[in-house]
Amino acid sequence: MKVCIFSSCIVDLLYPDVGKAMVELLHRFGCETVFPEKQICCGQPTYNSGYDKETIATFKNQLDALLSIDADYIVGPTGSCVAMLHEYKDILKDDPEYAKKAQVLYDKSFELTQFIYRVLGILDCGAELDDTATFHRSCHMTRLLGERTAPLVLLEHVKGLNLIPLHNIQLCCGFGGTFSAKEPLLSEAMVDDKANNVLKTKAHILIGCEQTCLMNIGGRINRRKEGQHIKIMHIAEVLNHNVDTSRITYVKDTDHVMVPANGNGVF
Repeated sequence: MKVCIFSSCIVDLLYPDVGKAMVELLHRFGCETVFPEKQICCGQPTYNSGYDKETIATFKNQLDALLSIDADYIVGPTGSCVAMLHEYKDILKDDPEYAKKAQVLYDKSFELTQFIYRVLGILDCGAELDDTATFHRSCHMTRLLGERTAPLVLLEHVKGLNLIPLHNIQLCCGFGGTFSAKEPLLSEAMVDDKANNVLKTKAHILIGCEQTCLMNIGGRINRRKEGQHIKIMHIAEVLNHNVDTSRITYVKDTDHVMVPANGNGVF
């Protein structure tokens, strides 16, 4: 199986270890990975800021880049950016050249945990992390991409991990891309609420599937004395931690019934 890596800006430029963990995971599961160098931003920041027409060129560049390699799937480490790729289908539906390409991209593209659980059919990645953690469920991945269960199913099978429920898990962390710049006071209040809930769990690790959310929450927490013990980990890093390959388990080899994504439009 050949997988095209969609890195996303934030991982590519600021958190390369997350991208490395993702690639190592996919290689371990027998995937061949390729990385189209012409990929850039998915266009989400400018498009969500109202620059609809100006962002079309960015969409088309991303389409051409990600489809330049004949891969079976396209996989990214961030739900919001993959959700933006899925929106191309509706945005470019009347474009005679790119409408079909956008549909192909839609059909092939998955967020990492979606791909591991729903496409590869893996239940246990063989990871081990003997610690306490809590999980932040990001807005875009849940409400736009429609996935709210795959990450938690995979985390439940990390050996030694004690996952503590996060109060008000459904609430936004206040980042929202350009929202945090346009509405800093409101954003600050939202991330304070999220940080308070994380700290109340007494967990040592905050895990998420969206590196921008983790950057926002982690930045707020680490400015507090009581939060400086908390480690921030992308789920790719958790699933790639202390892996025992003999423990890798596929859904088809168990009596596990695959849990529906169950997230479209919900909080």
